[in-house]
Amino acid sequence: MPSAKKSDQDLYLQSHAELLQALKKYTDVQTTSSQQLLQRMDKLLSLFEEAAQHVGEVETVEARVTALTNKLEALLEQNKSIAQGLVLLEKYVRGKTRLEPTEVQQKPF
Repeated sequence: MPSAKKSDQDLYLQSHAELLQALKKYTDVQTTSSQQLLQRMDKLLSLFEEAAQHVGEVETVEARVTALTNKLEALLEQNKSIAQGLVLLEKYVRGKTRLEPTEVQQKPF
């Protein structure tokens, strides 16, 4: 009987050793999978951070374009006013020169 007891104990220890090895393999696989998942999550997070920065840049570009458009519209209105003033000035000058005779031609020698 003592040999039967020892073989039972050996079988018990051997089965525990096999279970521990299987558990270690499973744990290693899970650890590797977890590390890969963390790496992918890090990449995804960095992608979101980069996208957020670009969204902020787009908003500032749109704001710049809007401000530039407003300035150009104001400049266009100023140019229209200047052009109207020049047209009125030209009409005034042409009207004055038609009414007054030129004195350069009437000078005696």
